[in-house]
Order: sequence, then C-alpha cells, then structure tokens
Amino acid sequence: MASAGAAMTERERDGCRELLELLQTDDLVALSNTVTSRLVEASNRQEAINVILLYSQSAEELLKRKKVFREIIFKYLATKGVIVPPSSEKHQLVYRVKEYWCEGLNVCASEQTYINPSIQQQEDGGTRDQDDNNECHNLAEEFCQWYFRMLNSQNPLIGEPQQEWGPQHFWDDVTLKFCYNTSEQNMEEYSGAELVSLRLLSLVKEEYLFLNPNLNAGGLKCTVSRHGLVVVAIAGTVHRSTSCLGIFEQIFGLICCPFRDNTWKIKFVNLKIVGQNAIEPGTHIERPHIKYEQEELQEFCVSKEFALIEPQKY
Repeated sequence: MASAGAAMTERERDGCRELLELLQTDDLVALSNTVTSRLVEASNRQEAINVILLYSQSAEELLKRKKVFREIIFKYLATKGVIVPPSSEKHQLVYRVKEYWCEGLNVCASEQTYINPSIQQQEDGGTRDQDDNNECHNLAEEFCQWYFRMLNSQNPLIGEPQQEWGPQHFWDDVTLKFCYNTSEQNMEEYSGAELVSLRLLSLVKEEYLFLNPNLNAGGLKCTVSRHGLVVVAIAGTVHRSTSCLGIFEQIFGLICCPFRDNTWKIKFVNLKIVGQNAIEPGTHIERPHIKYEQEELQEFCVSKEFALIEPQKY
C-alpha cells in the first residue's frame, strides 16, 4: 500500500482530518479497515483518522468512500460557511469541497483543470497585458491544445495514457448542441455537466473518432465579451484509425472560475461534424477554417440562446 503523503496538499489533508472528525467512531474504524485491507488496526478515533489519511491515495478517493456520507460532506461545508443546495448529490458536494480547498491556489493536486498561465488577472479585473486580442488568441490556442489532447487520449486506438476527463471541466448548466451530417443532417442537444461530458467522451471512446484541430491558417478564432465570456471557434478534421472521415467545427464558451485563479470551465459547446459522404462530388476541399468574423462571434456572447453553427459549404 502506498502512502498518501505526497498525494494530498497540506490544505487537503487538514480539511480531510476536520471532515473525518464528523464521522462516528464505528464508521471511522470501518473506513480504516477498508483503506488498509484490514492490515492495520486502529484502537481509537485518532488512530483511525491518522491511518485513513496515511493510506488514502488522494483526497478525492477518500471523499468518494461509502462511509464518507453525503450528509457528512454537506455538514462540513456548512461549518465552513459554504452554502450549497440541500438537494446536491454527493459527487457535486465532493467537487465543491475540492474547489473550497483549492481556493486561492493555481493548481489543485487532486484533479486536472485548464489553467491558462499567460493571462494573470489583477485585483481590478484587468490584465497585465493590455493587448486583448493577443491574450484572447493565446488563451484559445492553449485551451484547444489542452482540450483536444485530453479528449483524444480517451480513444483506445491511440494507445496513449488517458488524461483526466470528466464533468469537472464543465459548468453544471453547460449545454451541448451537436450537429452531424453524414448522409443526412442530425441534431442532438444535451444539458448538464455529466451528460455533456459523457456524450463528448463517447465520440472518441466508443466511436473511435480522433479530432485533429487546425490551430493555424484561420482554423482558430476567438473573442471576449465585456462580461468575461470567451468564445473560441476551432475547425479541424475527423479521423478514425488511418481514415479521414470528414471535417468539424466546434465553438466553446469559456468562463473563468471565481474559486481558482486563471482556471476556465466550459459554459457551452456547439459541435458540427460533416462527413465526406455529405460533401457534394467535385467540391473543392479547403483546409478546415473558421469563416466567422469577429462581429459574428460576438453574437455568441450577447445572444440569450447560443445559435448552432450555421451549415456551410466546404
């Protein structure tokens, strides 16, 4: 069994200790037996807590244990003045606890999120670099590299180590509009971090798609609203194994997380895939690029209902 000494930050370890203090003694002993496979016996509460912290692989692993009840996590957050809806499910409470422990930090040790190192926000909400266009483009490029590397790593045909994909990268009320055109046009819509992340995951994990973004030659554009919503538009090609199946356009809405410096989460996703079968014979195939102008991208910022990508001829 590996020690968790290096797997938790000091703040996570202190928080886990405080949370464990809320458990009944019988539950602590049972949890201690679970994490050590009954190889280490604890004779009292404090020994049980120390053993649990020592042999837990991470804060997230500990929080997800069955003996760490939903009610205990809710009570812990309440003692810290963190208000969450009473109807929150356990996985939502776990995520909120990790956010609380990571407040004021650039990196959370127990999960991967997108952190943009090139844009450091000042207390007045401005940025150090006054060139908004360059900052926006840098953020968009770094985000796309991070996003597609993480998503494509879930493809079992690639054979690369899987990076951490999941609902933690999306806002709870995120929406996905997915339009795909092979022989005929189809539309799917999803809402909620869990459903959106699972549908996007299924594209690469179950359908074995590989999305190759074009970060150059007009394949990437972005804009930012006065309220801080960043809209990123990216074009690219769709592959499966050694075959090129078609092209795609994807538009993201990103909002900075107020609980962590320079960390961005996805607010909405519009994805359009056009298969080769849907392209008229004789049509000149250009390198995938975004045809929206900056003014058109701004409409995604101000519209109450973000429009799906309009069909385009390639």
